[in-house]
Amino acid sequence: MNTPAPTTIHADHLVESVAAALQYISYYHPADYITHLARAYEREQSAAAKDAIAQILTNSRQCAEGHRPLCQDTGIVNVFLEVGMDVRWAGFAPFGGSLENAVNEGVRRGYLNKDNVLRASVLADPLFERKNTKDNTPAVIHTKLVPGNKLSVTVAAKGGGSENKSKFIMMNPSDSLVDWVLKTVPTMGAGWCPPGMLGIGVGGTAEKAMLLAKEVLMEPIDMFDLLARGPGNKLEELRIELYEKVNALGIGAQGLGGLTTVLDVKIATYPTHAAGKPVAMIPNCAATRHAHVVLDGSGPAYMEPPSLDLWPKVNWAPDEKTSKRVDLNTLTPAEVASWKPGDTLLLNGKMLTGRDAAHKRIQDMLAKGEKLPVDFRNRVIYYVGPVDPVRDEVVGPAGPTTATRMDKFTEMMLAQTGLIAMIGKAERGPVAIEAIRKHQSAYLMAVGGAAYLVAKAIKGAKVVGFADLGMEAIYEFDVKDMPVTVAVSADGTSVHNTGPREWQARIGKIPVAVA
Repeated sequence: MNTPAPTTIHADHLVESVAAALQYISYYHPADYITHLARAYEREQSAAAKDAIAQILTNSRQCAEGHRPLCQDTGIVNVFLEVGMDVRWAGFAPFGGSLENAVNEGVRRGYLNKDNVLRASVLADPLFERKNTKDNTPAVIHTKLVPGNKLSVTVAAKGGGSENKSKFIMMNPSDSLVDWVLKTVPTMGAGWCPPGMLGIGVGGTAEKAMLLAKEVLMEPIDMFDLLARGPGNKLEELRIELYEKVNALGIGAQGLGGLTTVLDVKIATYPTHAAGKPVAMIPNCAATRHAHVVLDGSGPAYMEPPSLDLWPKVNWAPDEKTSKRVDLNTLTPAEVASWKPGDTLLLNGKMLTGRDAAHKRIQDMLAKGEKLPVDFRNRVIYYVGPVDPVRDEVVGPAGPTTATRMDKFTEMMLAQTGLIAMIGKAERGPVAIEAIRKHQSAYLMAVGGAAYLVAKAIKGAKVVGFADLGMEAIYEFDVKDMPVTVAVSADGTSVHNTGPREWQARIGKIPVAVA
C-alpha cells in the first residue's frame, strides 16, 4: 500500500483561501443553481412567480458583473474541513496555534474586504447583550479527519431567513417521512426565499441528522438529470417523489403561488438506533452560497469565475403598463386602503427602515413615554438591514428581511406611531394581518434574493435613528421606482394565502384543504 507523502499546509494559505471563497460566493451563484432556476423560469405559468424569478436572475447577473452581494444577508459562515491524516501544519503561531482561529481570520478578511464589504450579522452572547462582533466571526466549523495528504475546505454562508426555517423531529420508526415533509413545508412560509433546495438528514442522533441536512445542501443540484435518466435506487426514488409533491403544494417563488417551490431535494442518511428515526430538514434559499476548494501545500486555493454566458438573457424591468407609481411623500391612508391584493407598485420618494432591534427599542421607548427619534406618521417602513456602501454607492445591497419577525410589533406600530404601510419579505401571520385589517393598512412584499437590484432603486440613504445598531439602525431611503407587490391589503386579504391555494388546485396532485 502506497502511503502519500506528508503535505504541509501553511496557515496563511488557509486564511487566504477562506477569505477568497467567501468573496466569491457573495456574488457568484453556483452554476447548477442558475441552470435549474433558468429552466424553472421558462416553465413557470404564474405571472407573479415568473416576475419574482426574473428579478432573482437579473439580480444574480448584476452581482456577478458588479461583484456585490446577492443578498444583503451575507450569512453566518459554515466551514467544513476534511483534514488528511498525512497533513502537516506550519505558520499557525500568529493564530495561537489554532486551526479555528486561522479559519476565523479568513472569515474576518473576507467580510472586511474594502472592495466588497459584506454585512456583519453575527452577534456574540445570543441570550443577553446580542452585540454585533463587527466582522461576522466566529464561523461554525466542523472538522473531520480523513485519509490522504490534502485539506478539503467547504465554505457556506447561510442566511437567517432560510436557517430560521430549519425543522427537526424524532420520528417513530414506522412514521412516514413524505407525510411529515408535506405537512411541514407549508408551515415554513416563504421566509426561506423559494425557489431553493431542501436538505434532509435522516438517522444518527439529533445533532447528526441536522449536520447531515446541512452538509447535503452542498452537493450539486442534479434533479434535472435525475428526472431525465430515472432513479437508480430507493433514495433517488424518494428524492423525486418529494420534489414532485413539494412542488405540487403550489407555494411557488417567494410564496406567491406557482409551479416551482424547490429546484432539488437532497437526502443524506446515517445508521441510527432501532428505537427512533431522527429527521432534520434545512432549506437553502434563492441566495444559495457555497464553495469547495482543496489545499495541497502549493499555496492558496481559488475558485474559477463562471462565464457570464451561463446566465439566461433575462433582464427584469418594471412593467409600466401593469404597475402603479406611488409617491411616498404625499401618501395618505385613503390611498393605502385603495390598494388591491396583487397590485404591483413602483415606490418613489422617502421611506424609513427598521427591523428587529429597532422595533424592540421603539417598543421600550413608547412604554416609557419617551420621544422617538423619527416621526412615523403617514410613513412607510421597510424591514431591511443593508450592506455598507462601497465606491459610489449610496447604500449596499438592501433586500427585504423576513416580515413575520415584526408581526408582534405591528399593532403597536400602526396604533401608536401613525405608520400606514410596511414592506418586507414573505408572508405575514394572523396577528399582523388582523392589525393591518383593523387599521386599514397594507403590507407590501419585495423580492427576497434581489438585494442588489433593489439597491439600484435607492438614490439616497442616511441614518436617522439608533445609529449604534449598525445595519439595524433606522435609515431614511429616497427611492425611485422600487418594485413591490401588495401582499396584504386593507381588508386583510393575503396573496400568500390565496396564491398557493390557487396553484395547488391548478396543479391538482394534492387536495386543497378547505378553510
